[in-house]
Amino acid sequence: MLVETTLLRRRAAEKLGQLAPQVRVSSWLFTDEALQQATAAPVAVHRAKRLAEAGVRVHDATCSIGTELAALRGAGVPAVGSDIDAVRLAMARHNLGAEALLCRADALRPVTRDAVVLLDPARRLGGRRRWHVDDYRPGLGQLVDTYRGRDLVVKCAPGIDFDQVRRLGFDGEIEVTSYRGSVREACLWSAGLTQPGVRRRASILDRGEQITDTDPDDCPARPAGRWIVDPDGAVVRAGLVRHYGARYGLWQLDPEIAYLSGDRLPPQVRGFEVLEQLPFDERLLRRSLSALDCGPLEVLVRGVRVDPGALRRRILPRGSRPLSVVITRIGSGGAARRTAFVCRASR
Repeated sequence: MLVETTLLRRRAAEKLGQLAPQVRVSSWLFTDEALQQATAAPVAVHRAKRLAEAGVRVHDATCSIGTELAALRGAGVPAVGSDIDAVRLAMARHNLGAEALLCRADALRPVTRDAVVLLDPARRLGGRRRWHVDDYRPGLGQLVDTYRGRDLVVKCAPGIDFDQVRRLGFDGEIEVTSYRGSVREACLWSAGLTQPGVRRRASILDRGEQITDTDPDDCPARPAGRWIVDPDGAVVRAGLVRHYGARYGLWQLDPEIAYLSGDRLPPQVRGFEVLEQLPFDERLLRRSLSALDCGPLEVLVRGVRVDPGALRRRILPRGSRPLSVVITRIGSGGAARRTAFVCRASR
């Protein structure tokens, strides 16, 4: 037990170490599953800041080991916590200290009024992820019904079906959050907690950038310019590629594909400088890469069935110059053509 706790604390230091200045996760208690489900510190802190700006009180009705409560406390948000699991609640008591307001309660039986309800339904069973909203525990539909008419915030898996969420009767904002290039979660914000008209938001935490579906989306489709940009996963998942492109004067290579292009890169964004464009054919591609002295090869694919790893093994570039290949479909129906762009990555 001591060895397991030590190993979990080491993992927690990376995931939760930025919760708040006063938080020392090196002394916290965990279970493996609770730590897996715990919100990464940058995401929890971002959510706590949004709630602090809203000037609300919060009831974390699935508080588990206390991660979100620690972030809320760090942001100065008055909060109480509850959980149905007595073991996790005891861990939260240890982790947060005697001053934390905690009680044992079922999230489907409200025990507070006039507070924003924060919910993180379980999406793992025996270490395996659950993807369907009906498999959440408690079920997402049950939670929406239980707290209908109240402001609520619900943490969900990033791959959640947006249309299914709408069919449950949720009419607020769906925020998709990324950090260090990885999409971390989707979060539901009831209409009373977001800006008027916002239904989708992408938040790129390490760049401090947010895009919503109320932003301009004038983003035409045109041939490739100097650079190709593969938008952050949060932008793609939230369906805001056109909005992102419009913000930075970019355009799409194809209206149905998420790749963008332009003559200048957005700030802090990794891009791919086009060196050559050719029809996607492995023999042509191998010849082009050889002529450019390609060595380490990065392969990016959208809109066509190509296994990047298998393609890289078949081509086996033997040069010294690191290059990237962006493979995509341009056009649709009979006019569709598979196209490869040989590129130099900006970094």
